Amino acid sequence: MAAALHRLANRANRVRRGYLGNADLPLNGYTAVLGAYSGLVTAVGLLARATGRRPPERIDLQDVVLLGVATHKLSRLVAKEAVMSPLRAPFTRYREPAGLAELNEEPRGEGAQHTVGELVNCPFCLAVWVATGMAVGLVFAPRLTRLVAGTLGAVAVSDGLHIGYDAAKQHLERVSERKGTT
Repeated sequence: MAAALHRLANRANRVRRGYLGNADLPLNGYTAVLGAYSGLVTAVGLLARATGRRPPERIDLQDVVLLGVATHKLSRLVAKEAVMSPLRAPFTRYREPAGLAELNEEPRGEGAQHTVGELVNCPFCLAVWVATGMAVGLVFAPRLTRLVAGTLGAVAVSDGLHIGYDAAKQHLERVSERKGTT
């Protein structure tokens, strides 16, 4: 058994070196995150089966849209929003403001700390986890999940309106300034 594990570890190291070349990516950390995600999904699946819960046969288009907007908003909120920075602080380093109440940060540390920093700093990366959580919510608590998703969707629509309002206001100010100078 020990010899088989040793051979497997050697093979994994050869694959790692062949893939990375001179790059410095936390491949072991990525593997751990993938393992955690897979383990959570498996555990939730087993819990659903044990409690007699079944996934829906299909997801309605309105749920796809609702969960899509909610996933976008929640993943962006966690990954970029200034007010959420205390949650990211153990794993990221502040770089600069990114406008519209968002921050640019970078992962810090090594190993798991760096890997989690990459995950919590990337709305695209977090979206997979958030969408999975929303899907689990549809199985275990569909009414509550739709309420939370609807609330996040309303916030996303509100964000768009704020951005549109600010853009229109800036445009009107520029037009007004031009008229004043001619």
